[in-house]
Amino acid sequence: MVFIAEEGLNIKGTLYLVATPIGNLEDISFRALRILKEVDLIAAEDTRHAMKLLNHFQIKKPLLSYHEHNKVNKGNFLIEKLLEGTDIALVSDAGTPGISDPGEDIVKLCIDNDVKVTMIPGAVAAIMGLVLSGISSGRFVFEGFLPMHKKNRKEKILLLKDELRTIVLYEAPHKLKATLNDLYEVLGDRKIALARELTKKYEEIIYLSLNEAILKYQIDSPRGEYVVVIEGANPLEAIEKNKSKWNDISFEEHYQMYISEGLEKKAAIKKVAQDRGISKREVYNSLI
Repeated sequence: MVFIAEEGLNIKGTLYLVATPIGNLEDISFRALRILKEVDLIAAEDTRHAMKLLNHFQIKKPLLSYHEHNKVNKGNFLIEKLLEGTDIALVSDAGTPGISDPGEDIVKLCIDNDVKVTMIPGAVAAIMGLVLSGISSGRFVFEGFLPMHKKNRKEKILLLKDELRTIVLYEAPHKLKATLNDLYEVLGDRKIALARELTKKYEEIIYLSLNEAILKYQIDSPRGEYVVVIEGANPLEAIEKNKSKWNDISFEEHYQMYISEGLEKKAAIKKVAQDRGISKREVYNSLI
């Protein structure tokens, strides 16, 4: 939705996405504290949680709830206030707003309404879990929380089966066992890391395989929110699998598939060669 500011008013407010600690309050930045003290209004995913943080640092500001279930109405209200010149800080329960929460929706509204939005960077549990996992961090994909419904969850995991990059997920303790079982069933036994209570007194990073994790939580009860880091698919196995799926069509059909998509002849030949794991000359010779 796009709003029109009242005629004659040109000064708009700024939305500040303020990252807050994910456990240890000492991780708050000086800039985050300054912005929280300077803004006119603070929008919080959970006002009770935010109040504990603000009270600890003796910050007194008006609080407004903004979460998944009220983001439409409250989002429109926040945009109206920003257009009137109100500076607003947005905080999530913990960590960086906009990651697996409705912060992304208010950012889109700000862009649509030409409202300045900026960020006060800080903790992200997914990045901390990834770095501490010991699993390749050069290329990774973040999937947030998997669907709660078992069928939808398995369908989502199936899409990740051939993902070569490291996979990072969030998971709640009461869903962890089911998720581990579904991951094992679809992905097979892979190296994983489970990170919980990050930055807190009982921080724990567990390094094991999916099968070992399943056995562990048949005995132990999952506690705390988890970052689940899973190694990507084996590149050699993925290449062989990718090759085999083209065995049912001819070189000519494969080539014409890319031509019909608008690729030039050379580009189409290159794609066929990449798909089949062979040289461009082999493809060319097969087509003439």
